[in-house]
Amino acid sequence: MGCSLAVRAVLAAAVLGSALPAAAQTKSIRHSPPLRNGPAREVGVSAERLARIDGLCAEAVQDGRIPGVVALVARRGRIVYHKAFGMADVAAGRALKTDDIFRIASQSKAITATAVMMLWEEGRFRLDDPISKFIPEFKSPKVLDTFNEADASWTGIPARREITIRDLLTHTSGIGYGVIDGDPRFKAIYAKAGIVDLFTTEPVTIADNVRRLAVLPLHHHPGEKYTYGEGFDVLGRFIEVISGMPFDVFLETRLFRPLGMKDTGFYLPADKASRLVPVQKPENGSWVRYPVTFYDPDYPITGARSFFSGGAGLCSTARDYATFLQMYLNEGELNGVRILSRTTVTTIQSEQVAQSLWGGGDKYYGLAFGVVTEKGQARGGEGSPGTFDWGGYFNTQYFADPREQLIGVLMKQTQGGSDDTGGRFRLLVGQSVDD
Repeated sequence: MGCSLAVRAVLAAAVLGSALPAAAQTKSIRHSPPLRNGPAREVGVSAERLARIDGLCAEAVQDGRIPGVVALVARRGRIVYHKAFGMADVAAGRALKTDDIFRIASQSKAITATAVMMLWEEGRFRLDDPISKFIPEFKSPKVLDTFNEADASWTGIPARREITIRDLLTHTSGIGYGVIDGDPRFKAIYAKAGIVDLFTTEPVTIADNVRRLAVLPLHHHPGEKYTYGEGFDVLGRFIEVISGMPFDVFLETRLFRPLGMKDTGFYLPADKASRLVPVQKPENGSWVRYPVTFYDPDYPITGARSFFSGGAGLCSTARDYATFLQMYLNEGELNGVRILSRTTVTTIQSEQVAQSLWGGGDKYYGLAFGVVTEKGQARGGEGSPGTFDWGGYFNTQYFADPREQLIGVLMKQTQGGSDDTGGRFRLLVGQSVDD
C-alpha cells in the first residue's frame, strides 16, 4: 500500500530536479530573509517582559499541569524567544529540547489549505467547483435522514447541491469526524464503513479512505452549517489527483523544502525518531505515556506509514511551524521563494464563513485559519484584527499577528489534564511589544 520510504525519497528528488515549471515554486522579486535568531530589542520587544513567559511555563510544569512545553516568539522575522521547559518523557527521564518534534494534528489543516491554494493559483480549478469533478465518488451526495441504532444502517435525502472545494476548506461540506464526532450516529456509520479518523498505523491510504467516505451521509446540506470534519483529508486526496504526486511528496517538494522546514512531515525517518515527544496523560499525580486507543500514539514512527491525513497527520517543530507562519506574515514569500501571491494570502485570510454559522463575532473563519476581528481585539489578549490562529488535538497552539509582525508557537503533547498555558502565553507575547 503506497511507495516505500526509499522510493518516495527518489521520487521527491526527481520532482525537485525536473525542469517542469509547474513542479517548483517561483523566485520572488521580493526577498525576505529566512527566519533567524535575533536580539529582542532590535525588533521592538522587551527582553524583560518576554521573561514573564519563563514564569508561566516553569510554573505550569512545576504544578503538574503539563509535563513540558516548547515556546517560541518571533517578531519581524527574528526569533526572540525559543525555550524548552520540563520533560519530553517523564517515565524515561528525558528532558524536553527546543528541536524536539511534535504531532501537530489539526495544525496540519493550514498547511493542506496552503497546498490547495498553491494549485488554485496555477488555474487548475475554481474554489466553487464541485469535488465530484475530481473525485467522482462524491457525485450526488446525500444528507442523513433516518438512522437505525441496531445495525448503523441509514437512509438519506439528496443534498441541495454538490460539495465544493470551498466547502471543504471552510468545514461547511457536511462531512463529519467519525470517532471524535459529536453525533453518535456518525460515529457508528463511520465505524461500520471502516473510515479511518485522524491517525493510523494500518496499511491504509487516503485514496481508499476518501472513496469510502464519499458515499456516506452528510450532517447537513453543503454550505448551510459549520461542521468540523474530515474535509481536509478529502483535500489531501484532491491534491494528489490534481498534482499527480503522492500528497507527502507534494508537500515535501513544493512547500517544506523550499521553506527550509527540515523537520516537518507525516512520518519520521529513523534518525529523527528519538526526537518525537511521546503523548502523555496525567495519572496518580504524574505523567505517563498515553495508551493505544482508537489510534497508536507512535503512529509517526511505526506501522505502515502510508496514511497522509491532511487534517491531522503532520509532525513538526516549533521553529518549522514558525517558519510557515512567517511566510504568511511576508504575504506568501520567504527567502526569495514565492509560495503564494500576496493577493491569494488576502483571499485566504478573508471572511469565508457567515457569522450566523461560525458565531461569536470575536473571530471569523477564512480558508485556512480562524481570524481575530476588531471585537476580538477589544476583548483583550487575542492580538490585532487580522491575527490568525488554530491549535491541535495534542495541545499545541499558534498565532500570528500581521499588524505587529508577531508570531507565537506553543508545543505540548498531552491528552487530558487542566492546562491554561495557551491563552496566557498569547497574552504575554502581546504584552512584550515595546515600541
